[in-house]
Amino acid sequence: MRLQHKTQFLLVILLTVVSWQYAAAQAKKPNVVILATGGTIAGAAATGTQAGYPSGAVTIDAMIAAVPGIKDLANIKGEQISNVGSQDMSFDIMLTLAKRINELGARNDVDGIVVTHGTDTMEETAFFLNLTVKTDKPVVMVGSMRPSTAVSADGPLNLYNGIGVAIDPNAKGRGVLVVMNDWIHAAHSLTKTSTTAIQTFMSPLRGVVGVATYGKNDFYNTPQWKHTTSSEFNVANVSKLPRVDIVFGCADMPADLIDASVANGAKGIVIAGVGNGNMNKASLDAAASAAKKGVVVVRSSRVATGTVGRNVEVNDDELGFIASDELNPQKSRILLSLALLKSRTKDELQNLFTSY
Repeated sequence: MRLQHKTQFLLVILLTVVSWQYAAAQAKKPNVVILATGGTIAGAAATGTQAGYPSGAVTIDAMIAAVPGIKDLANIKGEQISNVGSQDMSFDIMLTLAKRINELGARNDVDGIVVTHGTDTMEETAFFLNLTVKTDKPVVMVGSMRPSTAVSADGPLNLYNGIGVAIDPNAKGRGVLVVMNDWIHAAHSLTKTSTTAIQTFMSPLRGVVGVATYGKNDFYNTPQWKHTTSSEFNVANVSKLPRVDIVFGCADMPADLIDASVANGAKGIVIAGVGNGNMNKASLDAAASAAKKGVVVVRSSRVATGTVGRNVEVNDDELGFIASDELNPQKSRILLSLALLKSRTKDELQNLFTSY
């Protein structure tokens, strides 16, 4: 009996030591919260080789469980903010997401935040968060081009690398980052360039911020525009954003699309113009008329790279327009929607487009 008692005692001591060691190891790991919104990364198809699939079919807990070794990187907690394809992403969800990130960013027990998101509108949500999040802690967005059930699904490694960036001290203070296919992009610069290719996201004007390889990162650049803690935008008490429309420029562009936006209550209009933010004479006149009525008109471009300069081919001073600088139409809409939360002069609005 004495031998049995001694064995039991030693076993208790051993289990206690192991428990202490495990607890100590967990305490040393950083803490990351994953906020899930849906998208292809949470998609599931009937087979591994079909193109069609429903987005947002997999929960965040199932996604975390499917990534080998992810819990070795950090203590991870998942929250389901929404579960939609990003074509259905809304300002309501963006506002909920920004407010939750700000809550988490203020906590001492959270070291980084990862957001899973569909790729269709990822650049818009990334830029929105870049302007409205109030923390220097890493905020990292990840997605995928293939559903979770696909042969060679890209989501699990993107999520793994996203966690790796979120726990990296070198990621702090760089604004909202997007990690896709081993590349780290800044929210200001990235854009989706392919409907289906895995390497869909590019940062054509400024280049990538760095690379992520199986949880290890190499940073090249620090985004220079205002963002996060240096941003003037605060959505803590915002529940609705003003309407801003995008009108697509093309040959023989119909001017009545601009008139329709004004008639339907748009407070701002972004022209996805041709070339250097240009539009035909009829549309130019309609846009000038809208500006005189107090609607803010921003000239952006449908062209993939380059900047839209002020007073180059269009007399912005005379017509009352804003030039989008480097921002594409979809990001121009995000910035203008936030800018219109308060009254601003044309000069103040123009300054926002060169600062953010």
